[in-house]
Amino acid sequence: MPWIKVWIHFVWSTKNREPYLNDGIRGMLFNHIEQNARKKKIFIDTIGGFTDHVHSLISLGGSQSLREIMQLIKGESSNWINKNGLVSPHFGWPDEYFAASVSASNLPAVRKYILNQEAHHSTFSFDDESEVFLKRAGFQKFKDGWK
Repeated sequence: MPWIKVWIHFVWSTKNREPYLNDGIRGMLFNHIEQNARKKKIFIDTIGGFTDHVHSLISLGGSQSLREIMQLIKGESSNWINKNGLVSPHFGWPDEYFAASVSASNLPAVRKYILNQEAHHSTFSFDDESEVFLKRAGFQKFKDGWK
């Protein structure tokens, strides 16, 4: 059996960055995502977010891909939100997401960052946050988007 410890910080937004994830929905959604992930053998260490996006710290398993994890989490959670009528008219996640590796020495800082999203976004927009993440990851901004 391989011994693998690969930490990934995932960030994804609601479709069109609509502020659907209000205080009442956010806690239920995060709890549901964690329970569903456990059933699918996805190890979510920390999850948090704000009205229009989610952050999670996930340890990858040996046979899991980033794409597969995001499909399983986003697909099932949007279905659950819609089935339970938690938002109106129809809830969805866009296809895109951000994912970056996290070293073991940075885990405490990333956990703290994820859990403090509400305070963080009282002064810092998700657009600004996204730009910082993309720049730190080495992406460049062009007229038609980031590459």
